[in-house]
Amino acid sequence: MVKVNDIVRFLNDVGGGRVVRVEGPIVYVEDEDGFERPAQAREVVVVGQAGTKASAYERPLSVKSKLVEPDKPAPKVNVAPAVKPQVIETNEGEVLNIVLAFEPKEIKHLNTTTFYATLVNDSNYFLHVAYMTRRDDENTWHTRYAGLVEPNMQMDLDEFGHADLNDIEHVAVQYIAFKQDKGFRLKNPALVEYKLDLTKFYKLHSFHQSEYFDEAVMQIDITRNDLPARQLRIDSSALERAMKEKRHADRPQSRRVEHHGKKQKDDIIVQDLHIAELLDNLSGLSNSDMLNVQLDKFREIMDANKRKIGQKIVFIHGKGEGVLRRALLDELKRKWPQCDVQDASFQEYGFGATQVTIKQPR
Repeated sequence: MVKVNDIVRFLNDVGGGRVVRVEGPIVYVEDEDGFERPAQAREVVVVGQAGTKASAYERPLSVKSKLVEPDKPAPKVNVAPAVKPQVIETNEGEVLNIVLAFEPKEIKHLNTTTFYATLVNDSNYFLHVAYMTRRDDENTWHTRYAGLVEPNMQMDLDEFGHADLNDIEHVAVQYIAFKQDKGFRLKNPALVEYKLDLTKFYKLHSFHQSEYFDEAVMQIDITRNDLPARQLRIDSSALERAMKEKRHADRPQSRRVEHHGKKQKDDIIVQDLHIAELLDNLSGLSNSDMLNVQLDKFREIMDANKRKIGQKIVFIHGKGEGVLRRALLDELKRKWPQCDVQDASFQEYGFGATQVTIKQPR
């Protein structure tokens, strides 16, 4: 028990002094400067009596020295190092296969259920991923997930309901691929955009079995075998300008060609299939959408003239990568085998034009 004139030290603080009075559990300690300090009796320790020789009060003492003996080092605390995720690599995982899937929480109640947006990283690479969405009537995007997706893993990016569908009519996934603590082959960063058909979220047949999921999902390929499935669309005005410049470069400048199915004086119908000639606004259209518009125009012209035996039709498709030309030739071979098909005159129409002559069906 602490008594008056005891020399004490504070357990939870530096310093101490002589006890000048005791009032129940409170003791009043006078330091060497003559100031009194109240403290709980249980928070002081008696180290001597006033007036005794070489009292503890006269020796320097710290809180640490009360807790650790002077001749023993402070004990070391072993902290386990952070464990990095173990990456199990596969031979197939050296190419990127990335999938965005929408999985209904209750597939039997599509009208009321919520959905999970999940990213599948089927590769040996870590991915820094940003998942973004926007409304069809807006130009601004909103980030719904940004973070790291580990190799050969699935990551839930978002949960949403039917009330949120209009907000996700356009989805985009941007990623950078890399490996940690080892050498690897560089992969191109990618930004891929899709426009969703929101009605599919109400239709059971829109959800299918997948190699990555136990339940049926609506699955979108982001990257397949290192190739992004659909790159972010180019600004429509920039695309229109580029296509017009390319179209003028593809044809001789000395002669202008009439468009839109109008007959020239030699009774040849000329149809320009460049997308900028068919549509005024390309906003929101993918490459596949634009190709379908061009093919629809080709079919319209062919159907309108299928009974005009001997009629010559020139379709201007441009050089480009040859996708439209191959699609035209394939359809002519399958549906119009009786027609004569040849390259159109370079002097008249420039490179990238095909002439079709209507023949009597066999």
